[in-house]
Amino acid sequence: MGLSYICEEQQKELGRQQAPGTCPYCRGKVEVMDVEVQSKLCFLPMCFQIKKKYFCTLCSKRLEILYDKTMLNLS
Repeated sequence: MGLSYICEEQQKELGRQQAPGTCPYCRGKVEVMDVEVQSKLCFLPMCFQIKKKYFCTLCSKRLEILYDKTMLNLS
């Protein structure tokens, strides 16, 4: 409980663009958002990452991409 006050995570949106495909729930357009995530411990930067987040523009649900080995066609 005390550690949650010491650790901090900041997110900053870098950009958005339309992603291929449609939402499986409402068939809306899917957008991808590039997010810069910086984790701090007692005001000291510990981790810096750039992540992609997918979401639907109609229903605003956050979408996740699940990878399958059969989809990658590794031979």
